[in-house]
Amino acid sequence: MVFTRSAPLKEVAYFRDKRVYHDELEQGTRPRQFTYHELVATTDGCSSGNKLGEGGFGSVYRGFLRDANLHIALLGWFNGGNDEDLLLVYELMPNGSLDAHLYKPDHMLPWTVRYEVALGLCSALLYLHQEKEQCVVHRDIKPSNIMLDASFKAKLGDFGLARFVCDGRGSLTTGAAGTLGYMDPRCVLSGTASMESDVYNFGVVLSEIACCRRPAVARGDEGDVIHLVQWVWEAYTQGAILEAADVQLDSNFVEQEMERVMVGGLWCGHSDPRNATPHVSVSKTSNRKDFS
Repeated sequence: MVFTRSAPLKEVAYFRDKRVYHDELEQGTRPRQFTYHELVATTDGCSSGNKLGEGGFGSVYRGFLRDANLHIALLGWFNGGNDEDLLLVYELMPNGSLDAHLYKPDHMLPWTVRYEVALGLCSALLYLHQEKEQCVVHRDIKPSNIMLDASFKAKLGDFGLARFVCDGRGSLTTGAAGTLGYMDPRCVLSGTASMESDVYNFGVVLSEIACCRRPAVARGDEGDVIHLVQWVWEAYTQGAILEAADVQLDSNFVEQEMERVMVGGLWCGHSDPRNATPHVSVSKTSNRKDFS
């Protein structure tokens, strides 16, 4: 179990104002309400040994519920009466974040895992943007915020910068926020965030999953640096997009899946979204969401 001021992709993840959304926490999966003393006990007084890191919304601690003999899969919250006393409890992600596996020395994340992560992230964005009454804009989608459970299933985390957008087609004036390299340039220039700016983030991450390269890519002997999406785009225009795939995979991937991910990344990260709208299709024979 982990508690923090942020939360994963669940009803509790969008608990931004307890006065308005408190009822949602007591519906659906019925998350448990904890006392402050319970949460202190589960983390040994928020000891440094149990601290997992810092998120955009606060510190994250590992915990253990002795009465239930559980380390993971318990959702709940503590509400101390004001916004500063909100603690959220959610699943422990034992495999950490995606970036730790993509760039782990002497380790190659198999394509089958990467493809499922891409599909899981796609499903998460569909939920945020289209399957809630209010569209939620995450604003900081990147590999370090994509958490992996024991089965390497992806869950989008760190909602510290997330905001509601009443109309999913509209924009939210927020000022520039996010991580350089992943932020939509249009968002930076206009100081707004929207569903489309999340989609741009998603496109960069798709390219990163396929290529295992950071957003800034060195090109040529002169040391010129270009954006990853542009680097993939150049390979695409030359009819050699698969040559941009991670060389560590040694072609151990399904070519159609790799091309879907890479072209999907180009669509999402296109400089003119009016001429390159990303699409997602759902197979009628399964519950799995796929790129088309």
